[in-house]
Amino acid sequence: MKQLFILLLLTHSVVKAQQYNNSTIDTVKNKKMLIGYCTREAFQDTAFKVWFDEQYNYYQPDYDVLNKLESKLDDISITIVMGTWCSDSREQIPSFYKILDELNYSSEKITLICVDRKKKGISDEADNFNIELVPTIIFYRNSDEIGRIIETPAESLEKDMLKILNK
Repeated sequence: MKQLFILLLLTHSVVKAQQYNNSTIDTVKNKKMLIGYCTREAFQDTAFKVWFDEQYNYYQPDYDVLNKLESKLDDISITIVMGTWCSDSREQIPSFYKILDELNYSSEKITLICVDRKKKGISDEADNFNIELVPTIIFYRNSDEIGRIIETPAESLEKDMLKILNK
């Protein structure tokens, strides 16, 4: 009985792990791209690490704005829909993660969905978000959408985020 339990537990763990950080080949550029639900750790794959780390390290957050944001994140969750093939996603998402790191924002409150060029995930992960451009960063307060940053920020990621959280 104990062996059966361990086997079931291992099978569940393998299946659960396969639900995240899946990749496929972008037929336009013939390069690897992430698809479906992902975790930030997926960006440490060699296909994504260089551009992610380079932009993350390059970005300099506006700390005056971050100080104003710090107290506004308690009841906020975030969904990010992006394409690893997309230049705007490659610029904005590492920068956004740097902001969240500076704010000590919990990764457990982030849902990351990677899509293909048709804005589709593996199945229907992104279908209910009305995604036209990527990246799209959606902010929720107590499960209610309060705003989005779509493709590129109007002012800066921090300032746009502050405007959304002040609603």
